[in-house]
Amino acid sequence: MLATVVLEEKWPVLGRHEQAAGWLQVWSDLGRAPRTIDAYARGLAEYLEMCERENVDPLTANRAHIAVYVRELTSRPSRRGANVVSIDSGSGLANATIQQRLVPVRLFYDFLMEDGQRDSNPVGRGRYTPSRRRGGHERGLVPRLTKLPWIPTERQWLDVLAVAAAEPVRNRVMLALAYDAALRREELCSLRTDDLDPAHRTLRVRAETTKNRLERVVPYSAPTGVLLSGYLAHRARISRARGPLFLSESRRNHAQPLSLWTWSKVVRRIALAADVPRFSTHTTRHLCLTDLARMGWELHAIANFAGHRHTDSTLTYIHLSGRDLADKLSRGMEQIHGWRVQMLARLGEQATGTVAL
Repeated sequence: MLATVVLEEKWPVLGRHEQAAGWLQVWSDLGRAPRTIDAYARGLAEYLEMCERENVDPLTANRAHIAVYVRELTSRPSRRGANVVSIDSGSGLANATIQQRLVPVRLFYDFLMEDGQRDSNPVGRGRYTPSRRRGGHERGLVPRLTKLPWIPTERQWLDVLAVAAAEPVRNRVMLALAYDAALRREELCSLRTDDLDPAHRTLRVRAETTKNRLERVVPYSAPTGVLLSGYLAHRARISRARGPLFLSESRRNHAQPLSLWTWSKVVRRIALAADVPRFSTHTTRHLCLTDLARMGWELHAIANFAGHRHTDSTLTYIHLSGRDLADKLSRGMEQIHGWRVQMLARLGEQATGTVAL
């Protein structure tokens, strides 16, 4: 109940809708991660605020009202420019963000249906559309755009490293581990001293810190091990207690665990100083997995390293690396080359025959 009260203080609209508060409490009681509950609360609160502005009762809302909410999301002012013109046109909320905002609304109406308060879900999960090629596909309420993640060029990567070289040892080792072990932000910031095995240069990523609750053990390189050794010596001067690996050194939170937001601010500062504004806390993971694909790692090996439950997510990095296309192009060029050589040989034979006559 405490979690729901905190959320209602953050988004008062949740407190004005009893069903919304009850739905969030169910998810909290089921043990969902605090960040998941927070994301659900934010998405549902934005929808309920729209309902109040439009004088719509959420219990009787229909597909037309959901369309109004989608229109609001796609026309919301963007920090990067003017209002959006079309979905994912480069301004306004990104397509992936709109999809995320609709998830809690869909789940909320699922809850109302299970509770007998509604007969249908106005959001839905897509509808079956006949197709000649694959026998049909699901078309959702909002078109889902699938884009490859952004990774820096070699020049941009070197610019980031040049700025990072002047950072404190803690920030340098965090950046090195984030790339070397392909760690997500929460996995990196949640590392503890007993997760490290310096003798074998491995670290344990605990299940409770991962996105899909899969524990894994990943290696890190010798250069990262040197950085880590230096940081551990530095950390001992801050605190000798075992526990969170990365500690804050600010006066306000001295020796306290480094927060996700603090690490995000550090990376953002480095990105802006390097003039690579698209660089984020997740970029190092994307870059590492793409590099593994470029090196020829097998799909399942990359999936295990990344902690993916299914290889569908891993295929993104195979595509991003261009490995399959490069192999196909190479094999195709060999065939074309062989064909051209054969044709040239025939021309030589014909020329020889003509001369003989």
